[in-house]
Amino acid sequence: MAFSFKKLAATALVLMPVVLPTSAGALDDAQKKEIGDFIKEYLIANPEVMLEVQDALEKKQQAARLEQASAAVKENKDALFASSHDITLGNPKGDVTVVEFFDYNCGYCKRALSDMDAILAKDKNVRFVLKEFPILGPESQAAHKVSDAFRKIAPEKYGDFHRALLGSEGRAGEESALEVAASLGVTEEAIRAKMAESPNDESVKEAYQLATSLGITGTPSYIVGDEAVFGAIGSDAIEEKVANVRSCGQTAC
Repeated sequence: MAFSFKKLAATALVLMPVVLPTSAGALDDAQKKEIGDFIKEYLIANPEVMLEVQDALEKKQQAARLEQASAAVKENKDALFASSHDITLGNPKGDVTVVEFFDYNCGYCKRALSDMDAILAKDKNVRFVLKEFPILGPESQAAHKVSDAFRKIAPEKYGDFHRALLGSEGRAGEESALEVAASLGVTEEAIRAKMAESPNDESVKEAYQLATSLGITGTPSYIVGDEAVFGAIGSDAIEEKVANVRSCGQTAC
């Protein structure tokens, strides 16, 4: 009698567990072909299985990514929450810190600017750390160099600079960043002198190292509590995570 994996599989489903060979090497070519044909036939008849597999894979990958990020947050707390390269908006002594990695030419970051402002307007006990992460080409790097120099010259005006440049239309670059700086009373000469004296190489290097450790590949990305949050998820979702950190010490209670 010919060995039939189709019959074996059908019988196994309704009668009893069946122990199948533990490796492909235990099967002959005919058996391997029959198994392959059966699997192909089953998947063609039930293509939704592939969607279920894809969904399970994505969930597994996301869980691994979040686990990696959580460990990296704990290992890099000082660089994330207390770096000398960053500016803090909101309450500098707030009980919950939100860190945002952003790029001045990131469209999603531009839309997420209103999320930050909404959170800061509603919650007077949030500390918001802005971490410059120029990843969208030479123009972004040039804009961030001006921004870094501006921060060092006039840190008290950095929030206004940030909102003006990130909220502007078109591509941000050196020229547009210098125009924003000038509108806030810091001259191009002062900016260029500060860039020459103190380039932002260490700032960018730190941001890239942190992003690599956290698994961050795009902007905006956030750190809330010990969780990395990828993408512009909106103010409501961030506020919920902040409330959970206050309530139970974690972003999900």
